[in-house]
Order: sequence, then C-alpha cells, then structure tokens
Amino acid sequence: MLPRLTVITGNGKGKTTAAMGRAILAAWSGERVLVVQFLKGTGYTGELAAAEHWSGRLVIRQFGAGCLHAAEIRDGLGECRRCGSCFRANKLPENRFVDQAFEAVVQAAESKEWDLLVLDEVSHAINKGLLDQARFLEWLHTALPTVRLVLTGRNMPQALLALADEATECEMAKHPISQGIFGRWGVEY
Repeated sequence: MLPRLTVITGNGKGKTTAAMGRAILAAWSGERVLVVQFLKGTGYTGELAAAEHWSGRLVIRQFGAGCLHAAEIRDGLGECRRCGSCFRANKLPENRFVDQAFEAVVQAAESKEWDLLVLDEVSHAINKGLLDQARFLEWLHTALPTVRLVLTGRNMPQALLALADEATECEMAKHPISQGIFGRWGVEY
C-alpha cells in the first residue's frame, strides 16, 4: 500500500506556496511536518522564517547551495542579484545535495516521527538525473503508508502523476516578471 500522495506541478507560480499551505494547516492541527527542499539553499525565504514559529511541528530542511548574499537579503539590506551561482552549484552531481535530501526523506519516513513529508522540487532532481526515478519509485512502494507525501516541481514525471491520489497543475496566466518586476521579499520569497 502506497503512502497518500499529492502532486503539485506545472509551469506557473504557486507550487511551493500551495505545499506550504498544506504544511501549515497540518502543523496547526497538531501534526508534525517535515519539508525537504531539493536543490534550494537560499537561507532567506519567508517559509524558513515562518517555520521558526511552529515549535518544531513544522521543520524545513534545505539541500542546495546557499546564496552568498543570504544574510543581507534576510536582514532586508539587499535583494537577490540573480547571479545564478546558487542554481549552477545545485546542478553539480558532485555536491551530492540530492543524495543528502533523499536520505533525509528516507530517514524521516522510517522514523515515524512525521505525519506529512513535503518533497519540494523533487521533480527537478529526477528530471536532471540527480535522483534516479526507478530508485525513487521503489522507495515510494516501500514507504510507510501512514505518512502523507506532497511532491512539488515543474514537469512532474508521468509515473509519479499516475500514482498520485491528487494532482494539481499550476498554470501561469500573468506574472509581474513580464513587466520587469522580479521576486519580491514577502511575496515571491
């Protein structure tokens, strides 16, 4: 029996936001929630700051290269320069970010400490060949059926969509970036 599986995918904004909404509702209801962010390591996002207020019921672990300017961005003294260094570092297999993230997911599921696991941007790890899809599917079939999973990311593999109990596709109708407005603190991150 598979764990209850929700997929949030698509090319529009809102995948991580929707998953975080589910995480907050679960934490509010007394459940323990672990969010594992694949290929993210900025250290300054709003969800990280919000998780600090949930007394350990909502924990976020990032596995990715951090921004060199994270401290000043977090303190409101700067903003993302869109240099791309963190994204380039995340894609390097030798950094083992995905291996570490997946191991954290496996351990969390086996620990029985968590009611909900959010695997944020897991599709990128699979689609970039950093996490073997067959290995992930094998784990999925052996994971405890008592844990609920939310998987996010663009271009979710069809094999995962087929197994989902629920799947949502976020589609962009309009975005401020088309007007030259980049990510804003408290809105996009």
